[in-house]
Amino acid sequence: MVAAVRGVTIAGIGGCVPPAVVTNDDLAQVVETDDEWIRTRTGIRQRRVADPGTATSDLAEVAARRALEEAGVRPDQVDLIIVATVTPDMPFPSTACLLQDRLGATRAAGFDLEAACSGFVYALAAGAQFIAAGLYDTVLVVGAETLSKIIDWSDRRTCVLLGDGAGAAVLRPAAPGEGILGLYLGADGSGGDLLKQPAGGSRLPASPETVARGLHFVQMNGREVFKFAVKTMGDAAQAALAQAGLTFDDVDLYVPHQANFRIIESSARRFDLPLERVVVNIDRYGNTSAASIPVALDEALSTGRIRAGQTVLLVAFGGGLTWGAAVVRWGYDRPAPRPLEMPGQEPRYGLPEWIREQAARGRARAGEPAQGEPAAAASEATAPAALAVPRAALDPAAVTAASPGSEGRPAWGGGGTR
Repeated sequence: MVAAVRGVTIAGIGGCVPPAVVTNDDLAQVVETDDEWIRTRTGIRQRRVADPGTATSDLAEVAARRALEEAGVRPDQVDLIIVATVTPDMPFPSTACLLQDRLGATRAAGFDLEAACSGFVYALAAGAQFIAAGLYDTVLVVGAETLSKIIDWSDRRTCVLLGDGAGAAVLRPAAPGEGILGLYLGADGSGGDLLKQPAGGSRLPASPETVARGLHFVQMNGREVFKFAVKTMGDAAQAALAQAGLTFDDVDLYVPHQANFRIIESSARRFDLPLERVVVNIDRYGNTSAASIPVALDEALSTGRIRAGQTVLLVAFGGGLTWGAAVVRWGYDRPAPRPLEMPGQEPRYGLPEWIREQAARGRARAGEPAQGEPAAAASEATAPAALAVPRAALDPAAVTAASPGSEGRPAWGGGGTR
């Protein structure tokens, strides 16, 4: 809850997406799918992916500089940097510290926050408390992801969903009753197995065995996450609005986490909000996790959909399981549109060769036969050597096969198979 000592407002927003555009037709070259199947189940038509040499901090820096410029704040005036991400450049130092150095924000403290797709709302709430309490005056909040680096590009249940991007917000003090009016956060760790990256931490440290099993890639139980999301988004929104003393009738614009169009549509119906009051860009960017909401805010500002004085509702859900909502009375207009692409870059269409190569490695890891090769021979040739640790420990919960009839259905799809 935001303390009543002083208000907190969003003074600037910045976004950034990489130039490479991967369409549904592109993905059909490497996995068994097609454009119609993906669109009808997720609403996604294309997504952005970072080049192999582009890290999360690269996208975060562009978004942060744009947000600071819009807010009229110099990097050396920033007191704190919070980066929400599940794809940091490295486990440590934090991406926030790397960003602090690159920006030249020499007086700023910094830390990373991990709440998956709810990360930006969590970071917004955390940053607001430092300002509300009077500890800091300027907080830079960033949601940034390069999810393409933790995707199994041979698995159509996940590779069709995710994309890369970054968004940033500058938080500054405001008069009471302005800016952020309500905040609500929640978590349910009992659902952790529904959406996770099993290996790479202290439970399953990186090893030849975990790499051979593909345990460093995202795993999701789409059916259960879908049900969780539809209910939780409504509950979180109601709680944040109640804290602000408002109702859904007071909401001018709804900016949900962009995970699946069906989830967005279902939540809007529950709120009795017409779709013209809902920001939707999942069709062009896919699910960018912690970057989803700030990228959507950036686009909405550029198109004039967000204006000073409007009440904006932000709602997210993600792995953990986590969820969060924020109610913001917006404080400024953007005078002119601004591109999301990295500086000097134009959208670049076509399937990158590295994705094609990774998909081929994924099929080999799964034991799928090469053209003209018997399945048994291929399985024997590609099977990893005897594992040094128990197989069950390397594949906890087997979440991708947890729901009967879910094989081949994209996570968060809410529908059946082809």
